[in-house]
Amino acid sequence: MTDFLEPIPQDLPPVEQHTHSRWHFLRDVLVFQLKLVLGNLQNFLLLPVSLIAALLDLFICGEREGEKFYWVLEWGRRTDEMINIYGSIGGYHATGASDDGHPLKDFNVDTVLKRVESVIVREYQKGGTAASIKSAVDRAIDEMQNHGDKHKSKLDEAVRRATEKFRSKSD
Repeated sequence: MTDFLEPIPQDLPPVEQHTHSRWHFLRDVLVFQLKLVLGNLQNFLLLPVSLIAALLDLFICGEREGEKFYWVLEWGRRTDEMINIYGSIGGYHATGASDDGHPLKDFNVDTVLKRVESVIVREYQKGGTAASIKSAVDRAIDEMQNHGDKHKSKLDEAVRRATEKFRSKSD
């Protein structure tokens, strides 16, 4: 448990301040939040639907035992793959139904968001509204980060003291 509280090494190379990496990071944060909402909505729906399917399977005999329930499980697995909640960390791909002939196998949140993003990028390249919004947001973030850098040592000291206090209480 104490590994989690280890201080961040101070000898790390400085982070490159590149606006493309900033926007990639912000995009990943927003996409992750959207996927969390979709995942929670999926769970909210799966709870009653799976219970209803199981009850129906108890009272109505299908071709196999639990047919409706297992159909709901399959639907849940497919929607999980479509959401691909951890896709932003790279190299993570949900496994499963890739060659099963399902018509929605290539439909997922990432594909939809890439299409939306490409429209925004085209608008930005034309120098339209997206470009002026991006410039304004970049300036605002730069200003926040410059202001935050002035107080970094105070924050680092507060985190160090809190970590030491927590460690002493856990020992």
